[in-house]
Amino acid sequence: MHVIVVGSLNMDLVVRIPQIPRPGETLLGGVFKTFPGGKGANQAVAAARLGAHVTMIGCVGGDAFGREMRDTLIAEDIDTTHILVHPESATGVALIQVDAAGQNSIAVASGANFQLTSADVESAMQAIEKFDVLVMPLETPLETIYTAAKIASQRGAKVLLNPAPAQMLKPDLLELVDVLLPNEHEVALMTRQPALQSAADLQTAAQKLLSLGVKNLMVTMGSQGAILFDGKTESNIPACPVQAVDTTAAGDCFVGALAVGLCEGRSLLAAAEFASAAAAISVTRDGAQPSLPRREEVMQFMNERKSK
Repeated sequence: MHVIVVGSLNMDLVVRIPQIPRPGETLLGGVFKTFPGGKGANQAVAAARLGAHVTMIGCVGGDAFGREMRDTLIAEDIDTTHILVHPESATGVALIQVDAAGQNSIAVASGANFQLTSADVESAMQAIEKFDVLVMPLETPLETIYTAAKIASQRGAKVLLNPAPAQMLKPDLLELVDVLLPNEHEVALMTRQPALQSAADLQTAAQKLLSLGVKNLMVTMGSQGAILFDGKTESNIPACPVQAVDTTAAGDCFVGALAVGLCEGRSLLAAAEFASAAAAISVTRDGAQPSLPRREEVMQFMNERKSK
């Protein structure tokens, strides 16, 4: 099973802090750590650790962070042939604050991620003979997302789009998407609703996105699980109860695991249950990529839950 990820590579600069500071407020934090991250790289590592052959397409700068990002992915057995280096750009960086409850606040300087072009993506994908699933967040230029989705659709691969950070997307892109994977805040932004106050609000927003051509909408809601809308039915995927330490990359873990589940031929619901278990494990650990579980851990976790 072969997964392609077109997406971002960022170095995460993380500070643990009692609470997220308000505007103008300065708080003393705890230990500072750096972790390889970026939504694209996180999703690639998640899929690789769960058993997929993964190819990463993206850009880094000609700096120490860029070298470390590539080395990290190589150590995960991810194909980095199509990660380009832009010597004059800085590798992407994410500034992350994590509070005592494990919630986070993130600011991203995209850097080299936005040097990726449609021509780069087309050249890389043409060099790859066969793949099953294409995974993409929205941390590279939108034209690269459209190019990759169009090629994957033409070649019969499933297209998973994680619309983060959220933005309005045109129907010609959404029609190429097999599974759209926003969280509830991204759904609100994408449908121009001020907030989703109720289940009815979420259903209304879901129908709006489905009407634009999305085949399946999977809304992730953290500790409340996820909801699948396929235009006909609405299915709940419960979250696995755990003690959260750091929620950074939990959504990326879910996306990568869902891609693996679909590669294996699982139904969308069964793949989502697998993804929910993987994401639950990830929030019990610090950091983005270091928190991502391996396949044997997820299977053991699921078996233990079934036996209770």
